[in-house]
Amino acid sequence: MAIDLEAIRRKLNNLQSQTKRTDNLWKPKPGSNQVRIVPYQHDKDNPFLELFFHYDLGKKNYLSPVTYGESDPVVEFADKLKSTGNSDDWKLSKKLEPKMRVYVPVVVRGEESDGVKFWGFGKQVYTEMLSFIADPDYGDITDLSAGRDIVVEFTPSEGAGSYPKTAIRVKPNQTAATEDKALANTIVTGQPEIFSIFKKQSYDNLKEALESWLNPDDASSQTEGDLPWETKTSTTNATTNAAPNKEKATTASEKASSTDDISKAFDDLFS
Repeated sequence: MAIDLEAIRRKLNNLQSQTKRTDNLWKPKPGSNQVRIVPYQHDKDNPFLELFFHYDLGKKNYLSPVTYGESDPVVEFADKLKSTGNSDDWKLSKKLEPKMRVYVPVVVRGEESDGVKFWGFGKQVYTEMLSFIADPDYGDITDLSAGRDIVVEFTPSEGAGSYPKTAIRVKPNQTAATEDKALANTIVTGQPEIFSIFKKQSYDNLKEALESWLNPDDASSQTEGDLPWETKTSTTNATTNAAPNKEKATTASEKASSTDDISKAFDDLFS
């Protein structure tokens, strides 16, 4: 039987596309890093892009449509689980809720020629960042001509049971983001749109992924997530989300099914 060349080409294109998108993401290296948050080209009033993700849904990660104000079947299912009054259902619903991760456009010091990258972090770093901006002694640290750089101290995990840590410190001196006019133009006009990096998901696509996850034995094909992913990390900048196993999914469906038919439970909870 001859190999399916068209399928091979699709796989290659998908890998190349993901590699290209991950090139637009930045992760701090161990030790001290210095970056400058810059205005987001596609929303100049707000450089802090709050994205919500489903982690490990069928061993894949998905951008939740609540990010852009649309309905999410996984959230709807989680809400229905909460209404059953069952403690296991409630626990499962919390695991299914999308988790926030914030992305900001940055210029990395020492790598300015690479243009604007997107740095992602969790709630604690986000809170600290907003606190600096709200402090009149600092103000708008993203201003291109009179903003402030940020020192990012990154400590990798030290083994099982530990998490990477991220600490930030805003530099006291106000400086221009760059004195290079060409780079300044790239910063202002050459940024990718965030949804070119993290693909929007349709309602039906996520519903199919959820149903396959709830009842993997009946899944004839695996719905593909499309996130160019970075390591989920840190007690200070991310929430770790382990996928519930099939046994828990069955427990969550007990009220709707007396025969352990998870697909039926899914349909009953959605009807």
